[in-house]
Amino acid sequence: MELKGEVADIIYKNEVNGYTIAVFETDEETTTIVGYLPFINTGDTIRVVGDFVEHRDYGLQFKVETFEKVMPDTPEALEKYLAAGNIKGVGEATAKKIVRTFREDTINILKYEYDKLTQIRGISEKKAKEISDSFLENWEVWHIVEFLEKFGIGAEHAKKVYDKYGVNAIEEIGANPYILVEITRGIDFKQIDKMALDLGIEYNNEKRIKSGIKYALICATYNGNCCVIKENLIEFVTNLLGVSIEEIEDNIINLKTEEEIIIEEREDEQWIYLESFFETEQTVASRLLIIDNEKNKKKISNIDVEIETIEQQSDIYLSEKQKEAVKAINNHNVTIITGGPGTGKTTIIKTIIELYKRKKEKVVLCAPTGRAAKRMTETTNHEASTLHRLLEIGKINEDNIYTPKRGEYTGAPIDADVVVVDEMSMVDIFLMSYLLGCIYKGTKLVLVGDSDQLSSVGPGSVLKDIINSEALTTIKLDKIFRQAAKSKIVLNAHRVDNGEGFLTKEELSNEMKEDFFYIKEYSQEKALNEVISLCTGRLENYGDYNFFQNIQVITPTKKGMLGTRELNNKLQEVLNPEAIDKQEKKRGKIIFRVGDRVMQIKNNYDMYWEKEILNEFGEQEKEVGSGIFNGEMGTIEDINISDKTIQIRFDDDRVAWYEPSELEQIEHSYAITIHKAQGSEFDVVIMVVPPSSPILLTRNLLYTGITRAKKLLIVIGSDKVISYMIKNVDSKKRNTGLEYKIKNLNNKEE
Repeated sequence: MELKGEVADIIYKNEVNGYTIAVFETDEETTTIVGYLPFINTGDTIRVVGDFVEHRDYGLQFKVETFEKVMPDTPEALEKYLAAGNIKGVGEATAKKIVRTFREDTINILKYEYDKLTQIRGISEKKAKEISDSFLENWEVWHIVEFLEKFGIGAEHAKKVYDKYGVNAIEEIGANPYILVEITRGIDFKQIDKMALDLGIEYNNEKRIKSGIKYALICATYNGNCCVIKENLIEFVTNLLGVSIEEIEDNIINLKTEEEIIIEEREDEQWIYLESFFETEQTVASRLLIIDNEKNKKKISNIDVEIETIEQQSDIYLSEKQKEAVKAINNHNVTIITGGPGTGKTTIIKTIIELYKRKKEKVVLCAPTGRAAKRMTETTNHEASTLHRLLEIGKINEDNIYTPKRGEYTGAPIDADVVVVDEMSMVDIFLMSYLLGCIYKGTKLVLVGDSDQLSSVGPGSVLKDIINSEALTTIKLDKIFRQAAKSKIVLNAHRVDNGEGFLTKEELSNEMKEDFFYIKEYSQEKALNEVISLCTGRLENYGDYNFFQNIQVITPTKKGMLGTRELNNKLQEVLNPEAIDKQEKKRGKIIFRVGDRVMQIKNNYDMYWEKEILNEFGEQEKEVGSGIFNGEMGTIEDINISDKTIQIRFDDDRVAWYEPSELEQIEHSYAITIHKAQGSEFDVVIMVVPPSSPILLTRNLLYTGITRAKKLLIVIGSDKVISYMIKNVDSKKRNTGLEYKIKNLNNKEE
């Protein structure tokens, strides 16, 4: 359907992507329109195309698919448009004077003869020019939306295009449509390519080939790679564009000359990077070595005596290997501590805190995620922060990492003598660069993690590359402590990591804790019934475990009967069913209900939150801030039908309010993927491992899943799938160059 009318009022607008809910008046009726409508303002006259839909809470709405702006066609409508505050220097009174003076000629005056505006009292020549410029700018913005719509590029992308190119956007895109590839992450190259060819750009045009090369490099980074070997890049681009190898090679050279890509020669192989990725790796490598080679200003003398004193005066007891780790931290500015569960990493951190606290030195603890930081706080009794908050990073535009890097990040320096980073396997190359840009020379940096866990979501393989470089002091903890050795969870985790199957009955002893159960089940339907049964009473009877307080279901996949989508539907149905007294909010096929467990699935740096805290006098006060990050989990406390918001209390007691357009940022978390569980620990974990894609069924995924459980782990699957996972050593080694760069720089220094 097509409607033409006026925007009477804006109920909601997301300034980032232009998603809008507005009151829309046509000649016949008043209705609500919803959709991506960037640059819409009260008073605008627009033509919208879409369909009426029945919203569960808000009734009949018109869902906009496409739209265009039309100039008001009556003096009354034009006056209303100008009076809405969209044009700089024009308010209600001035709008009335302009329209009454020039009537039907008003638009021509504003566009072409702005000097005539000076006829109106109070409008100088300078102000007349400002009014005209503002009017033209508003008008040009609409042409961008209309222009992109013709090529199937949605209005949600128009705002980013305008923010980058302003009123010249159409001209810039017409000259080179391929600039759109670098503006918006995830945009379809084939769509842009078709648009360019339709505009008359030739098949072997240099701009087309260069863009194809950069697009291929961008695609590689979506899988965690930082670079691509030249032969593979050429093969991909040949298939993408259908041009000759010679033409691709020529444009690789051109892009290198223009410093948009970097070619790194490594042992007769050429690795190709987007410039920003190469520079970030180079920054991380050089900065690590600079910090490590700085004078050791924080070294504690008589370290053996100090360690002995701590052991005597606290409940800390160190093995020889742990003492070696503590001494290594004392003797070097950068130290890596790596090892699996039960090998004593936390005891080392606690010792470091105690050692430096006694010397009146400040130790700062941090981790990549909120849950990992919370766990670090609980295990050490020392406040830990997320890296984002510690570094005061603020908002990172994730599209900008694909454009040439201009200078090194030098954010707020960390006020600390020792910085300890836990869960280092989750830190990507860009976050590592931010961190190192904030470390003072002379500050000690301790990187703690398990290199056998899953790699970071973002690009890079930072922890593995640093360890493999052998240029920085690394202590590998491989002994399982006696207490941990009684845990079947810990023992089975190490067995899987070593390529062995779960403990057999013959290998069990009476001393071992009953904290690991393997339910063999080939039928997915029966496996689903097992999950539901465990979550709805069996575990409560077994160990007084309550689902909402202690239990987490994890799975390798989102799809299928035992994927997160179906599991979340079934678990919501039995654990938090529909009830008269529970408010609900529908988004597509998903129903959010008061009491639901949910997870944030993307970084939102602007999300406002509040938290009740006790001040130093024991009085209740409110802490406020912004930023809810990918992987943070919470519970829906309230759904307000009148103002359309959902209130979520996160696990660290921060409370945030979500607008309707922000619901795409959360999903149910009764069941989550093993990838999303990384960095978190739960009292009880139910891990289902159904048949799935070989890419997902890897040894390090199984190992990561096992190590999420603190008190009890139940694995549900078949011998066939478990055996396959143990044998399937992750062959998707990421293409990175950090290890090479550290080695190279270190050899030069030596």
